[in-house]
Amino acid sequence: MIPENKLNDVNKALQTTFGLTTCDDIKKLTTGLSNALVLRIVVQGKPYLLKIARTDALSDQSLYYYSCMKSAAEAGIAPGVWYAGVEDGISITDFVELKPFPFAEAKNKLADALSRLHSLTSFSKTIHSLDTTNRFAKKFRETKILPDNMTEDLYRSLELITRVYPRSKEDLVPSHNDLKPENILYDGNKAWLTDWEAAFTNDRYSDLSIVANFVVTSEADESEFLNRYFGRNATEYELARFYLMRQIMHMSYFTVFMLVVAAKGKLIDINGIAKHDFRDFHNRMWAGKIDLAYDEPRLEYALVHLDQLHQNLHIKRFEDALRIVSNMKL
Repeated sequence: MIPENKLNDVNKALQTTFGLTTCDDIKKLTTGLSNALVLRIVVQGKPYLLKIARTDALSDQSLYYYSCMKSAAEAGIAPGVWYAGVEDGISITDFVELKPFPFAEAKNKLADALSRLHSLTSFSKTIHSLDTTNRFAKKFRETKILPDNMTEDLYRSLELITRVYPRSKEDLVPSHNDLKPENILYDGNKAWLTDWEAAFTNDRYSDLSIVANFVVTSEADESEFLNRYFGRNATEYELARFYLMRQIMHMSYFTVFMLVVAAKGKLIDINGIAKHDFRDFHNRMWAGKIDLAYDEPRLEYALVHLDQLHQNLHIKRFEDALRIVSNMKL
């Protein structure tokens, strides 16, 4: 199960951590989209997570990734780290026995976890979601995957957001940036965030928007979620910032997943993609019933975000959010 060329490295990790080189049990885990080999091991009766990164993925990035993971673990929002080998790409962390995570609990516990994460010392790498989204939108437009008349309003709206959206230094915080359900663990009492490969300093509303796709189902939920996160009632401006970032992230998910599939040389017929309700699709993702490792659900997910974005850009709340944020910049 452990690749032969990594046996010595794994034995070293086990010896360093536990003083032995044998496990009571070992099992490969397939959940998630990580390129690493992920194993559940049992040592002296206790389960741990052993992750072996691809050899070609080892670099200074490993040192950065482990530093983010350790920082989060020390803050009590990521599983405890027992071993993190930069040179061999091996990590051993606490294993979380998963329990169902009800939405009502998730909304509050994840708001708490993000509040704690965003209060840590900034990570050394900074990338703003708005820059990333504009980059992918530009590439998507150039590839002409879809006719311009289907996306023209999206580009206009993204330009409007880009003009008014602030780059407040106080809102650039250490962020996870990949909070899909596979990376959110719940032990029946506490939420844990895992897989920190995409971690960097980013706009706080990015993490909040990603999590909101799964746990926020109404404007009332939205206010409750942000109130819990801030530890006080969210202001009109904060609600507007959050709303605009949600549109930025819809655009990001739409363009990224379309580009990922198109890069394989496949022609995309948008009329041939099954359409799904935004809420229902995310509920099924939360329940582990959708695997985005395959092209068909990736395209369906892209379309889910496209449809939601089209809806949101044509309601009064979008205009109000632009106005509120723009006025605050004056």
